[in-house]
Amino acid sequence: MRILVTGSDGLLGRAVMARLGTQHDLAGVDLAQGDLTRSQDVGRIFADTQPDWVVHCAAFTDVDGAETQRDLAMAVNGDATALVAEACGRCGAGLSYISTDYVFNGRGPATGYTEADPRDPVNHYGLTKARGEEAVEALESPWQIVRTSWLFGDGPVNFPRTIVRLLGERDKLQVVDDQRGCPTYAPDLAEILAFLVSRGSRGIFHGTNAGPCTWFDVAREVARCTGADPDRIAPCPSSAYPTPAVRPANSVLASRRLEEAGCPDRPSWQAALGRYLESLTS
Repeated sequence: MRILVTGSDGLLGRAVMARLGTQHDLAGVDLAQGDLTRSQDVGRIFADTQPDWVVHCAAFTDVDGAETQRDLAMAVNGDATALVAEACGRCGAGLSYISTDYVFNGRGPATGYTEADPRDPVNHYGLTKARGEEAVEALESPWQIVRTSWLFGDGPVNFPRTIVRLLGERDKLQVVDDQRGCPTYAPDLAEILAFLVSRGSRGIFHGTNAGPCTWFDVAREVARCTGADPDRIAPCPSSAYPTPAVRPANSVLASRRLEEAGCPDRPSWQAALGRYLESLTS
């Protein structure tokens, strides 16, 4: 297929380009190629690329920044997604939209949110992504909403990389232990997307690495994998690190529809983290 990947220079976009490029004819676009909040730019990009499918990775991902840059965040995550969806509808292209665990309020069951649970975001970033989901669901052509969480991978800043740096700078660390979610390694999410796109599966899917944990759990695993003493890291409540955006306490994404579609088992978050940390030293 001819696949258009938006946000192709981002952390996930690069992983998607690398994975899907082995099977499909790809066109990657980022800000240098056009502003997806402008209908004329979206129209030109679609006319130039003539996609059969679009993987929409482009997003405003600064969760705290969304609280102060509300209009920009909504324009990028909500309005631009609507323009991309409308363009897909006009040309009959399929659409995979990358969404987030933050569309939920964090008060769900310990087993996690299912694909059918109602959206109820507690911060503006989550609201903007929920608006994007609504625009995608209105499509008549094939669509996929792929919710993910706690993404890490090849990029200058992410949580595991920050912990590696801090372990080299400080004797002791405090890390939040009252937020639960599912870490996701960008290449593993790209693998899920490759599976879903190849089958044209329609609907909402939860795509993460296997297993829930807290940020404290992730930090201790980073220490263990890098040869540092995990006991240098102590747990603390979210109140110790107040942020402009409220974080959902429980944003675990339970996955059922991926398995029903026949997607292979996903690696555990510990195995994924180990591969990522190895890549930093290779």
